[in-house]
Amino acid sequence: MFVVNVEGAIYNDGKWLLILRSKKEEHAGGTLSLVGGKVDQEGNSTDILERTLKREIYEEVGVEVTDLVYVNSTTFVTDYGAHVVDIVFLCKHLSGEAFAKSMDEVDDVYWLTTDEIIEDTNLPSYVRNSIRLADKVRIKQTDSA
Repeated sequence: MFVVNVEGAIYNDGKWLLILRSKKEEHAGGTLSLVGGKVDQEGNSTDILERTLKREIYEEVGVEVTDLVYVNSTTFVTDYGAHVVDIVFLCKHLSGEAFAKSMDEVDDVYWLTTDEIIEDTNLPSYVRNSIRLADKVRIKQTDSA
């Protein structure tokens, strides 16, 4: 059985939104990551991944997003042994000023450029990879527009 997790690569004005995960978090506390969270069971529903991601982003950092586009999916095992399917979406910032709204989940927020993220070897490799892939999707969208 997998936990399903969604994350948003939120892009605005040449920068990506990253959060410093709360040290209270059971998995990867105190590390920089994309914004997101676990998908709840709903029975029969539609657009569950997109709705979950929009809700999680708003609850954690007070930002509304739009134009969600699939970037990639991976699997990993958490620090406490849960198997997770993680899906990343490119998101366009719609409104709101990002801040650490959910102090149980977020200690701080940062807007960083693609180069700052990719060149920071202290960041987890999966964060750098997600931004690298999201930036390719973003550029492809821009080129085809």
